[in-house]
Amino acid sequence: MSENEEKLGFFARLKAGLTKTRDNFTKNLSNVFTSSDIDDDFYEELEEILVMADIGYYATEDILERLKLRVKEDHIKKSEECREILKQSIKELMSVAETEYRFESEKSIIMVIGVNGVGKTTTIGKLASKFHDQGKKVLIAAADTFRAAASEQLEIWAKRADVPIVASTEGADPASVVFDAVSACKARGTDILLIDTAGRLHNKKNLMEELRKMDKVISREFPDVHRENLIVLDGTTGQNALVQAREFSEVAPISGVVLTKMDGTSKGGIAVAIQSELNIPVKYIGVGEAIEDLQKFDADAYVEAIFS
Repeated sequence: MSENEEKLGFFARLKAGLTKTRDNFTKNLSNVFTSSDIDDDFYEELEEILVMADIGYYATEDILERLKLRVKEDHIKKSEECREILKQSIKELMSVAETEYRFESEKSIIMVIGVNGVGKTTTIGKLASKFHDQGKKVLIAAADTFRAAASEQLEIWAKRADVPIVASTEGADPASVVFDAVSACKARGTDILLIDTAGRLHNKKNLMEELRKMDKVISREFPDVHRENLIVLDGTTGQNALVQAREFSEVAPISGVVLTKMDGTSKGGIAVAIQSELNIPVKYIGVGEAIEDLQKFDADAYVEAIFS
């Protein structure tokens, strides 16, 4: 399958996956765009629709301000003309610069964080497979030593992706796993090291200390390597995903978001809220279990999938 065919197939699955979001969202939008004059009531109705679609208050305010400015500048009189402007505003809000994927072309260490159950292990496996297929030397570090069977699950994915893994026993110091992984990474000329971490957000102090120790090991042992902290969020949880992202950003600097389980969610607007409110780009989006069901985030494709 060519890359173009894979992207087209993914768009079809994304579009299908966002059916619930689209049905709720676009039906309400159609009503407001075809039956309203552009007045305070129009903007109030639009605000309610956007907030209810899990786009969030701050993103909604931003989108509406952009819309009002265009309406004024272009002397727009009819509400149906606002539809395309709205789409364009959301696309602009969500666009991800190509520089956000520097880790694909530089020696990089990617720490993957997030609570248990969001698809963190699966995401690491899929990313490892993608990078391996691109001809990169990949290594996985199983630094979630707290959760039983975490390493075993990761080992299954490592075998599937045909990449090596550094692991230890349950209860081992995560920082020591990272030390071993960084040493192996340097010795083997690895391009990308993916590190799984524990998801114990309820015990923030322990998690913060754990991540701080791991960060210290990487900075000391491999100071020049490019660093990424990706947070994996379950798209079906809506505003709760935003809360998790905010809380994790207090524990560690986050450079990007991976949104999983976007197939069948009615809360697709959460991607807009996360990017707008936290100023953290959504870098990958997942719509299923297969490796090709995780793709780079494409703002145009995403917005078209919601509006089409």
